[in-house]
Amino acid sequence: MTDFQPNQKPHPCAFVIFGATGDLTHRLVIPALYNLAAGGLLPDPFCVVGVARRGMSSEALRESLMKGLRQFATRPVDDKVANRLLECVTAVEADPSDPHSFDGLKQRLEKLEANRSTGGNRLFYLATPPGAFAPIAEQLGRVGLLKEDHGAWRRLVVEKPFGTDLASARALNEKLLRILEERQIYRIDHYLGKETVQNILVLRFANGMFEPIWNRHHIDHVQITVNEKLPVVAHRGSFYDATGALRDMVPNHLFQLLSLIAMEPPARFDARTVRTEKGEVLAAIETQSEEEALKNSVRAQYVAGKIDDKEVPDYRKIKDVNPDSTTETFVALKLHIDNWRWAGVPFYLRTGKALSIKRTEVAIKFREAPFAMFQCTSVEQLVENYLVIAIEPNEGITLQFNTKIPGPTIRIDGVQMKFRYKDYFQAEPATGYETLIYDCMIGDNILFQRADSVEAGWQAVQPFLDAWKKAGARGLESYTAGSEGPPGADELLKRDGRSWRKL
Repeated sequence: MTDFQPNQKPHPCAFVIFGATGDLTHRLVIPALYNLAAGGLLPDPFCVVGVARRGMSSEALRESLMKGLRQFATRPVDDKVANRLLECVTAVEADPSDPHSFDGLKQRLEKLEANRSTGGNRLFYLATPPGAFAPIAEQLGRVGLLKEDHGAWRRLVVEKPFGTDLASARALNEKLLRILEERQIYRIDHYLGKETVQNILVLRFANGMFEPIWNRHHIDHVQITVNEKLPVVAHRGSFYDATGALRDMVPNHLFQLLSLIAMEPPARFDARTVRTEKGEVLAAIETQSEEEALKNSVRAQYVAGKIDDKEVPDYRKIKDVNPDSTTETFVALKLHIDNWRWAGVPFYLRTGKALSIKRTEVAIKFREAPFAMFQCTSVEQLVENYLVIAIEPNEGITLQFNTKIPGPTIRIDGVQMKFRYKDYFQAEPATGYETLIYDCMIGDNILFQRADSVEAGWQAVQPFLDAWKKAGARGLESYTAGSEGPPGADELLKRDGRSWRKL
């Protein structure tokens, strides 16, 4: 855990972005840096080095980043703040296929560090395709840019995906850990920058009313939903068809939510302890046989439909998608965690593209109360008790319970107590990256995945990948774009006598 106090500026550093001309940098990284600058949370001194394969002048890069900032900023852009941020941007050309270019990068960076007085602290942000992670890290290591000396820190930020299966995740971790210590690696997942996701820990462990009932004795099952309204966009057809909904979302986003919901209480709120507990609960997910994986999963692909009165074509008709593709755009899974707290409690996960509503939430369904005392009343059934943690688009927490309807007879109805962040706290709109980038600069990796957690996540989903590969098109369902998903997702719960919570 860092020794920085809340809202304290990080130490001076150089922020080196690989992929500085890319979409991620323009849409999220620079707007997040701007928001930190506006909040007085960037280091001073500070410099940004934008690394691109093609030659680009610093002036041209600044103009491009300013244009992107005006387009993607989450709040009105103050020119004074934006200019102060962008004036410290320098463009440098480097390509891992040209090792000599990294010698040049080292020379430019050392000169900038001397001129800017950043003290040699370096944060390397890989906003690149995953195939470039290891080659870039290897070249940075070769020229000594990742070696910590003279009290300066060196950190590497890696975007998801962290591998495409268990074997590739292990291989990537091996390569990175030959060059850096685990504490220097920050595997970033923007979901963990969302306030409500972080609030799961506070909700569970700072409130005595919840932790005593957070177990198999009181919880019937858990639902984790990450529904996306947008279909697969044309320029991502090739990437998505090689990836699919399971690889794209489950080992990272959904498993991060699962680990926060299911982890044991950490002895201390520090990075090592919290990440250890998260890793252990992911490792406790039962590894299913391929036969079990087919039984406990649903995969589907969307066909033509309408979303908000806009025509959406078949997934298979998107540019660069195989006309006979069996890549899933929707997945639902049933998982079990094999430990004392969660034995017998199913975790249902679902995520998909081109659905009727955009919604990310965790719904915790409590066991039903005995109905015997109400048998002589007009009450036919009790409303299900849910604790719902909403993450997107409206962050908040809802508790659903039963109460008596006013009147002389016993009549019961379900009601909801709702907490919404926007009703209680005045917070500026954010990208979700601000907290994560700030934590990278101060050296707090509590919100970042460790190598063992990454591998545990892939271990849990590998049987599904293997089973689906062998099954081919057999078992692949379809659903209409703009619908709630395939019927098989409902059947997955129905056979257990359960149902998805209506969104």
